[in-house]
Amino acid sequence: MNSIVDNLARINERIASAAERSKRTRDSITLVAVTKGRAVTEIQTVLAAGATDIGENRVQEAQQKYTPVNAFLDTIAADADHNACRWHLIGHLQRNKVKTAVEMFSLIHSVDSLRLLAEIARRSEQRSQRTDVLIQVNTTREASKYGVAAEDVLQFMEDAQVYPAAHIVGLMTMGQLTPSPDANRPAFALLRSLAEKIEAQKFPGVTLKYLSMGMTNDFEVAVQEGANLVRIGRAIFEVSKE
Repeated sequence: MNSIVDNLARINERIASAAERSKRTRDSITLVAVTKGRAVTEIQTVLAAGATDIGENRVQEAQQKYTPVNAFLDTIAADADHNACRWHLIGHLQRNKVKTAVEMFSLIHSVDSLRLLAEIARRSEQRSQRTDVLIQVNTTREASKYGVAAEDVLQFMEDAQVYPAAHIVGLMTMGQLTPSPDANRPAFALLRSLAEKIEAQKFPGVTLKYLSMGMTNDFEVAVQEGANLVRIGRAIFEVSKE
């Protein structure tokens, strides 16, 4: 029976291999361990095994885990590699949950409207902070997915200039649920292309540091297309029988 620790090691090897194929280094890519639906003990295991970033889909669920997970980190703080954990919000964020989100999360991946960006900025200003966010782009044009339409992203960046407390540091997208990882290559390539266009515009206060794309079924293709944040849950936490 494979363990979480073994799964994590294999995922890191696969990320390293994909990075090498795209002439990048493993250190240039951050693995976000997706902990939706996972117990605190499972999260503790993956953090003890070396993970530094965890991603939650819902604010309410993250709240239940936040204190015990951080308390666990305090117990292993003697190890310099485990003195902190970055929390990522990767699921859809409702505006009535923004106040809590800006208190907890290092990075919000799923900003998909100016109204949400404005609320993040307002709540951040109340705390005298800037909150790092990614703009979610619907690169697959699926009606069931959240995200700014690809053709509207440049205008979105222009309009976002009035909300500097919501600090845009990159883009995020989700591929289609498909058995063929390569089917999502065009969506990932589109996100990379949009990032290049945004960088060329040199919008004040916008830093395209991150491309968040790729999950369990397609993260290697995402890395090859430029991802430096990959969001992986099932491949880490699901235990297979051999």
